[in-house]
This record gives sequence, C-alpha cells and structure tokens, in this order.
Amino acid sequence: MIKINGVDLPAAPMSFQVTVLDLDDAEATKRTADGTMHRDRIAVKRKIDMSWGPLSWSDTSAILQMVQNEFFQCTYPDPMTGQMETKTFYVGDRVAPFAVMRGNEIYWSGLKLTLTER
Repeated sequence: MIKINGVDLPAAPMSFQVTVLDLDDAEATKRTADGTMHRDRIAVKRKIDMSWGPLSWSDTSAILQMVQNEFFQCTYPDPMTGQMETKTFYVGDRVAPFAVMRGNEIYWSGLKLTLTER
C-alpha cells in the first residue's frame, strides 16, 4: 500500500499516522492586541509517522535505504483527499532499537521514522 519511489515497502508498518500541517508566514501571522489571530497560510503539507514491530536486519536495512536520499516520492493513503497520493518527502530521525542476535542474524525490535512533505 505504501510505496517509496514506486516500490512497495518490504514490510507494512504496524502504525501509520498522517498529520495535515498548515504552514504560515511567520512574519505576517500574529495576534493583535485584542487577541484576534491574523494568518497568512502559505501551504498545507503532510507529515507521516510510521513504525514497525520486530523486523529482520534485511527488512530494516531495506526500509532505511529506501528513504536515504535527500528527497524521494512517497505514495500513501491521504485522509484529507480520500485517495492515494504521491508527494515529495524527506525523512527525519530514524530510530532502530537493537533486539537480539541469533547466529549471524540481527533482529531489530522495531523501526520508527517521520516523513515530512517538501
């Protein structure tokens, strides 16, 4: 269902959350002395938080490699438009806590990452 640069993720996220963000012009957006908010919204963007439960080393690595470029395309279900959307994103912090090593294989206890629309 979720694709990065046209390729399905190797494992579906356990948690997937889309945030719709308003970006305002910081200089033009302010409250007046009577408490009235004056806004200059310049864009509406998306932020996507995803997390996975336990993952194999190969799946963890594959997901992290898919989002390693400065910007990339992500196709996802958008709650506001009611359809699949493809937008350009970048990735923030990527957290992959170590879980256990069995033989030569490492299993990660999960993976969390945040995508923010360009």
